[in-house]
Amino acid sequence: MENVKYIRDPLYGNIKVDGILLDLIETPEMQRLLRIKQLGYTYLVYPGANHTRFEHSLGTFFVAKKMCDALNIDDEVAGIAALLHDVGHGPFSHTLEYLLHMGWGKDHVAITREMILGERVLQDCEHGTPVREVLDRYGVAAEEVTDVLDGKRGHISEMVHGHLDADQIDYLVRDAYYTGVAYGVIDVDRIIQTMKVHEGMVVFEKKGVSSLESMLVARALMYSAVYLHKTVRIAELMLSRAVERAPSFDFSQMTDCELIETLKDMGSYQKDMVLRLKYRNLFKRAFSKAREELLREKLELSVKRETVKEAEDEIAKRAGVPEGYVIVDIPGKDILLSEPRIKRMDVGVESNGEIIPLSRFTPLAHALQQREITEWAVMVCCPEKYRTEVARQAERVLFE
Repeated sequence: MENVKYIRDPLYGNIKVDGILLDLIETPEMQRLLRIKQLGYTYLVYPGANHTRFEHSLGTFFVAKKMCDALNIDDEVAGIAALLHDVGHGPFSHTLEYLLHMGWGKDHVAITREMILGERVLQDCEHGTPVREVLDRYGVAAEEVTDVLDGKRGHISEMVHGHLDADQIDYLVRDAYYTGVAYGVIDVDRIIQTMKVHEGMVVFEKKGVSSLESMLVARALMYSAVYLHKTVRIAELMLSRAVERAPSFDFSQMTDCELIETLKDMGSYQKDMVLRLKYRNLFKRAFSKAREELLREKLELSVKRETVKEAEDEIAKRAGVPEGYVIVDIPGKDILLSEPRIKRMDVGVESNGEIIPLSRFTPLAHALQQREITEWAVMVCCPEKYRTEVARQAERVLFE
């Protein structure tokens, strides 16, 4: 009897997995994703957001398979790449991506590639068969899978990890479902129905423009309302600072709980931070400026991303606050590193045999590119009792 399983998903119903896909799901690399929250500390604002990277990976596979079916593409590697595309994620998903890049010059995509190729194995795993061995057993070249994720397979790569792909479709719909917000609701079927392959690249029929618009708007709104919600951002920054101010250690293979337990034993500052996060005793915004305020008041930030720690320590010192209890946030390249597609709107639309950028059909694409990622250009936060003095000193340190 064929070894087939149906996994019940709240969005798509029964998802059929068999053969190599079933064995890949059971690998240590995939099972680890069950213990990594898809949205990090977003559940502190949206309590339902407790879904995991595993669920998202399975959903991405389902959407990619649906795309292949719609385009009459029979490519097993596409489904495998979709399923494995996030195995390299560290604890709390994108929260520590910037620190990973700063410390080791890698992001989760590079680590995913290493895991698939067998160049990196889970150090604490004594049971189960690694991904590379499963691929070898079924005669699937690991390099073919990483080629899809690296963008080397044309339209196959675009469907799995491109400008408008199975990954984005699933995370928008899934994250909207679990947070309970309406912004990520998009017409998945319509988007897939209007997909075409033209000269080796994915394009969309003109009649699908409105569906594409809705997805781009959904993505922009999910970033401002969910992914970069002020309180979520503060919680994630608190975790980041706990890691930054600890002795250097490799957290890339840890799960969420493992990271928290490790930090608790690393020092009083780290322990206090994780306990604050555990009981939702978060820092509060003491000071902030929107980009338009800076322009209107002709203020120029005198601090760059590389010297943020010095600015934090200087504000803390002047305000009489313990070191580490002032956080300065200047959103920028850390966000773009964790999600480089956030500003990409270059989707092709077929019209009378010609491929035209989506921006030619709608002003929304250009408008969304100009939209600020966060409501603040700079934000300073600290424990509640220090807010007044920290606000006063932040103005002097950041703009003197």
